[in-house]
Amino acid sequence: MKKLLSLTIAIILLSSATIALAGDKNWGLGFGKDGTLPSGHASAEYLSQYSAYYHGDTNEKILYLTFDAGYENGYTADILDILAKHEVPAAFFLVGHYFESAPELVKRMHEEGHIVGNHSNNHPNMCNLSREQFAQELEQANDLFHTITGEEMTKIYRPPSGTYCESNLKWAQELGYTTAFWSLAYADWDNKNQPSHETAFNKLLPRTHNGAIILLHNTSHTNAEVLDELITRWKADGYRFASLLDIPVKMPR
Repeated sequence: MKKLLSLTIAIILLSSATIALAGDKNWGLGFGKDGTLPSGHASAEYLSQYSAYYHGDTNEKILYLTFDAGYENGYTADILDILAKHEVPAAFFLVGHYFESAPELVKRMHEEGHIVGNHSNNHPNMCNLSREQFAQELEQANDLFHTITGEEMTKIYRPPSGTYCESNLKWAQELGYTTAFWSLAYADWDNKNQPSHETAFNKLLPRTHNGAIILLHNTSHTNAEVLDELITRWKADGYRFASLLDIPVKMPR
């Protein structure tokens, strides 16, 4: 009887662990000493098996600038002007609404050499979808990009709201995508509670580290106002900017 009870408990614990592993998680960071790589909710080693990452080369002073763009709020043209001024490549992760409402800006991003990444079509919790639905979300966004540019999207995916699960990482990989999280961000998304310039500098600059993938939102008027100075100060600190395409990723054969 004791052996049967022990076996039953072991099966329950194993099942619970399996459910926890399969469940959805929200990407987050644990910051340590200023200037050092923060820990993620999943390790770089774990993510790499699914062609996913949250930082780039930590041996050099390289930064990777990215924007999540759910909708156009009137600031993206200014952001693109600043990127052009400083000759900084960026990645814009777009959803279906953005393609439909701001096609000229999408075209400009592409023509000026920026990555247009896949942020899904409808920005759902992708962990609630079947594999077919997951693939459809990415395909629909790609189709909208193709309509505007005549080309296929760069196969880099960022989960909506940073919500991910192991099945999604695997499915994205099987569809030929890398999954890009981030290692530096701050609370810039609430248009009714925008951070001050001082807050932006105090949150971002001390936490900057080698290989940082920086997440900003294009809807933030603070970001549009401080980006020029941010880039200037990052460069003055010896950092250079690179494309996410420069991050080596092992894809399955």
